[in-house]
Amino acid sequence: MSLTKLKPSGSTLQKALAFGSLIALVLIFSFLSENFRTLSNMINILQATSVIGVLAVSATIVIITGGIDLSVGTAMTFTAVTAGMLLTWLGLPIPLGVIGAILMGALTGLASGFFITKMRIPPFIATLGMMLVLKGLSLIFTGTKPIYFNDSPGFTEIASGSLVGLLVPAFPLPNGVLILFAVAAIVGWILNRTALGRYTYAVGSNEEATRLSGVNIDAWKMGIYALAGAVTGVAGILIASRLNSAQPALGQGYELEAIAAVVIGGTSLTGGRGTILGTIIGALIMSVLTNGLRILSVAPEWQIVATGFIIIGAVYADMLRKKT
Repeated sequence: MSLTKLKPSGSTLQKALAFGSLIALVLIFSFLSENFRTLSNMINILQATSVIGVLAVSATIVIITGGIDLSVGTAMTFTAVTAGMLLTWLGLPIPLGVIGAILMGALTGLASGFFITKMRIPPFIATLGMMLVLKGLSLIFTGTKPIYFNDSPGFTEIASGSLVGLLVPAFPLPNGVLILFAVAAIVGWILNRTALGRYTYAVGSNEEATRLSGVNIDAWKMGIYALAGAVTGVAGILIASRLNSAQPALGQGYELEAIAAVVIGGTSLTGGRGTILGTIIGALIMSVLTNGLRILSVAPEWQIVATGFIIIGAVYADMLRKKT
């Protein structure tokens, strides 16, 4: 197998279908409610997509390898708590706090990768354990109380400020959306243009063949999980900035939304296929659906039901593609 020629495959049609579904949802909700099609609501949708979109990018990296990461939600919380401890308790400058949180995210991902590669624990169990460990540590370090960033002026501007709004006041696009697009572009470049990306797809396509070709699978897998963890750290910064606080009890459940966005975007749960662009489209579909149903005053429990059916449909579509 030539690893240098291995590229993502089979995702063009799925991306087209996902994008078509996104446009259809936007048109349907715009027709049903004039409040949906306002500029402010469209910006709200993008803002809501920023955190879950970054988490979904992290989940995509792992799922392409044929693995799974159930800890992304609580890891996001733990990195937010880390930022709170560095900025509020230690009084470090904002750039150092941000870097520290991202590095902590990379460390948690590296730990998951170690459990999976060196201890041979299945990814589902290893990351489930990490999910509980990180949730517990967040509560222990904070004493179950939120950490507020009132003493770190400018921190909320990371996600809620608007550099675009300064240039174009009529279009106050939040910085969090720009960060989402930047993260997506960087990770997309890594997956498509670097050795780490090639090995990510190679491991997901046929791990044993990749191993037999002389690749150090364990080392590359640990690097992949560390990269995914660093991206999760960015999500932690974004949610802490939006809330102006690190909420230690927050995070569990976000992993399901992230994985749902990945699946809807066409990434195969069995590995070897998927794109960051598809994942971003999937995250937007979920945000549009949630926002549109909320504007139409659909009960929250029915919103959950609708999301569940969409996930089931996306997985079934993936199964049908494999049979053709």
